[in-house]
Amino acid sequence: MEHQLKVAVFFGGVSSEHEVSCVSASTVRSGLEQAGCQVTAVGITKQGDWYYFPGSAEAMADGSWEQDPACVPCVLSTSRSKKGLWLLGETPRFIPLDAAVPAMHGRNGEDGTIQGLFELAGLPYVGCGVLSSAVCMDKAVANTLLDAAGVPRCEWTWASRRECQADPAALADRVSGKLGWPVFVKPANAGSSVGISKAANKEELIRAMEVALHEDDKVVFERFVEGQEVECAVLGNDELLSTRPGEILAGAEFYTYDDKYKNGVSRTLIPANLSEEKLEEVRRNAEAAYRALGCQGLSRCDFFVEKGTGRVLCNELNTLPGFTAISMYPKLMESAGLDLPTLCLRLVKLAMERKGPYHG
Repeated sequence: MEHQLKVAVFFGGVSSEHEVSCVSASTVRSGLEQAGCQVTAVGITKQGDWYYFPGSAEAMADGSWEQDPACVPCVLSTSRSKKGLWLLGETPRFIPLDAAVPAMHGRNGEDGTIQGLFELAGLPYVGCGVLSSAVCMDKAVANTLLDAAGVPRCEWTWASRRECQADPAALADRVSGKLGWPVFVKPANAGSSVGISKAANKEELIRAMEVALHEDDKVVFERFVEGQEVECAVLGNDELLSTRPGEILAGAEFYTYDDKYKNGVSRTLIPANLSEEKLEEVRRNAEAAYRALGCQGLSRCDFFVEKGTGRVLCNELNTLPGFTAISMYPKLMESAGLDLPTLCLRLVKLAMERKGPYHG
């Protein structure tokens, strides 16, 4: 009889994407359970407290899990000879684990921090390793590496908090002189379009810097690209499966956090409305970016196809993409023949197969 995999799904967290994580995790939990895994849910509050949650996937998604009296404080075992979770109730209990799924977005979820904890514990985990997670989270570092690897992307620059605050007017002049108008302004370390603004003049650019600095100490500036926003899902460690790209038909002026996760106004088109040659070019560049940034497990690779020139320009890689009902990554994988249970199980098995400095 085949061993039933014991998997912990970690969700919530202290990032600005706490609520989205709860929804993604409920979807992943359902997929794993349908695939025959024994799933343990570990919720992390916005204050950073860890709880074993024995309740339903629905309660995870709507956030009511935190009020459930059945929640039990817990910690990850750091013993490599005893991999699992310690429940810290009146009678401490140990739950053995084969793997972990950090279904967490943003800081402390996909930036290499919780990945480092899993590495120390010797527990296989879904997704990119410590370095690639941290690299992909920091847009300034990721852009630098993509440039070095020859993966095409739009013109960009970045500035530190000190530079932004020392003389914001002078910085705005330098940025607009290099990139023109309009300019996209982003926190270097944030996800799901949090803290992103589009600035059409100097005053808007200065305000956009302030918004971005609420999320991070570095700000990235990117030239506006008029064209289609397309996404490609990639799966694998050494051998990669990349999907035909899909297209985002945004409900807002650009693809905002609310558009992605709340109002459901955006629509998706799979495959994107591009020629077969252009679809293949996007897919090749997605694999090139995935390898250049050292990704493993999964990543959603986002691109622009510029109007007029047809240039395929990498926007960013998301190492723990959303798994909500309207999220593009599972939709793209479904279009490639992997339904949700198959995809979730494949991700866990990739985690357990992965080799690296900490995996043996």
